[in-house]
Amino acid sequence: MAQRANRQTEGGGILYVVATPIGNPDDISARAIRTLAEVGLIACEDTRRTGQMLARHQIDTPTVSHFEHNEGRRVPGLVDRLKAGEKIALVTDAGTPAISDPGFRLVRAALEANVRVVAIPGASAVIAALSVAGIPTDRFTFEGFIPPRDAARAKALEDLRREPRTIVFYEAARRVADTLAAMATAFGESRDAAVVCEITKTYERTIRGTLGELEQRFRATPALGEIVIVVAGAPDEASRNADAGSVTIDLREALEVLREAGLGLKQASAVIAKLTGVARREVYQDALKSRDDESSDD
Repeated sequence: MAQRANRQTEGGGILYVVATPIGNPDDISARAIRTLAEVGLIACEDTRRTGQMLARHQIDTPTVSHFEHNEGRRVPGLVDRLKAGEKIALVTDAGTPAISDPGFRLVRAALEANVRVVAIPGASAVIAALSVAGIPTDRFTFEGFIPPRDAARAKALEDLRREPRTIVFYEAARRVADTLAAMATAFGESRDAAVVCEITKTYERTIRGTLGELEQRFRATPALGEIVIVVAGAPDEASRNADAGSVTIDLREALEVLREAGLGLKQASAVIAKLTGVARREVYQDALKSRDDESSDD
């Protein structure tokens, strides 16, 4: 399938997937400029925004809109033109098409039609943020935008709680504080993270700290612009004990001591989570299970 999808007949069309700047307009490659000038058509997320970028580089190639809500009906016509031998460039407002942006459907359809698809790489918010976050980069996973609703967001983060690789997220500025709070609940307030704001733009800044510290920071001073959140992966048990001075805490015994001191179950769970770095939700759920087990033994 892969070999057939990448075979191009003589004189066949080509779909160029072209990365464009994510902020600084100078972050476009000479190859991207040349490609955009040479193709017969540019499919773009916003014709006005792409038009401004093209005018900056004196490119007069025709454009056609290709965004989330018209992609389904636009793809067949574009594929027909590619099969007829046209060369078309696909761009989005910023960054690489199909990466948290429209484009996947067209790429997939072109490959299924045996059209050659060529990447013209460029600026990437994911890689740029990782490079300055100060968090391990040898292994990472990109999660894009997580669900905005509380329950769905909590579920998505809970599924990532034990992920050992560095995790990269995109987020809307208005939701940053709430998302950091949800991450602190799921991953533990002491988990290292970095929030990269307005990357490649004039007011670019990277704020580093624990999830708990970052939540407080952005709760007090709301974020602006485009946001990338980089979160350290979950430490293994050995690392967690080493960070705590090789002291192992028996969660059940600790809960019992704190309950005897007058703390409620949620309060006791929060204290243990703070001391151990274990997610508060995990401590609380284990506490509930322990209580149920004790009740069933009576």
